[in-house]
Amino acid sequence: MTGQHDELPIPDYDHLSLGALEQRIGSLTTDELDALRRYESEHANRALVMRLLEARLDRPSADTAASSDGGRGGPMTPDPPRGGSKVTPQTAAPPLHPPPHGTPDQPAKPKANRT
Repeated sequence: MTGQHDELPIPDYDHLSLGALEQRIGSLTTDELDALRRYESEHANRALVMRLLEARLDRPSADTAASSDGGRGGPMTPDPPRGGSKVTPQTAAPPLHPPPHGTPDQPAKPKANRT
């Protein structure tokens, strides 16, 4: 057996949801990720968790990303979308429904006789 529960880099590892685990493994080193992968394969061997750990091992770590982005630091952000909406006030559709309480030139109309 490779690892004990108390030696894992994430406390309460066995009780974390997949989403919580995904957030927590982002800052782990390769050695810590290997330890989690070995522990998972020897214990629960959950397919989704194994895929998540393998994908994280294949991705460059935060340390590597920081050095490769020219020392800018921080998360990488995508480029803003090109173009924009072609809808203008002149081409926008008119509102579908008047307000339910009516307007001065268009009084309200009850939907049905509610008794």
